[in-house]
Amino acid sequence: MASEASSRVKVPRVAIEFCTQCKWNLRAAYVSATSSPEISAIAASLGTEGFAQELLQTFSTSIGEIALIPVTGGIFTVKMTHVISSTTQSIAETAPSSDATVRVTETVIWDRKIDGGFPETKELKNRVRNIIEPGRDLGHIDRSLKKGSTQPATPEESSKPESRPDAEVQDGQKNGDACEDCR
Repeated sequence: MASEASSRVKVPRVAIEFCTQCKWNLRAAYVSATSSPEISAIAASLGTEGFAQELLQTFSTSIGEIALIPVTGGIFTVKMTHVISSTTQSIAETAPSSDATVRVTETVIWDRKIDGGFPETKELKNRVRNIIEPGRDLGHIDRSLKKGSTQPATPEESSKPESRPDAEVQDGQKNGDACEDCR
């Protein structure tokens, strides 16, 4: 079982948590329903690495770190740890000056239970860009989102997810039992 350690991380840091019991590492590279079956099969084989690769390809050195975090309990979330500065300069472009107030925060970019399913890659890139490089043009992604041509993420079977205390999920993880969302 994994344990926690304290170390320095490079920010902005994107953390993709996915349920291993649900096999969401295989489903995480959500592809629009308009894609061909061949493309869907290729994307499904990429797993969460597909999201990580897409974000690295688009943002390259603007992202300090991307972490893939296997969890249980029906979880699929994308979170970003980033710096908030009191200056108006982009964090990616300049280091904070000594007179700037700097703090680190974590922002949930996507949560399967709140946002309904898995994100399209272009929506995920848009949400990441809005945090780390709000003035950046994403080209065809921006044009597509402005036209409203994005397909909504596939909603899960239940519209209202069952909420459980964290302790309950942790007990199931220790015992290796399947989570309720995995069944």
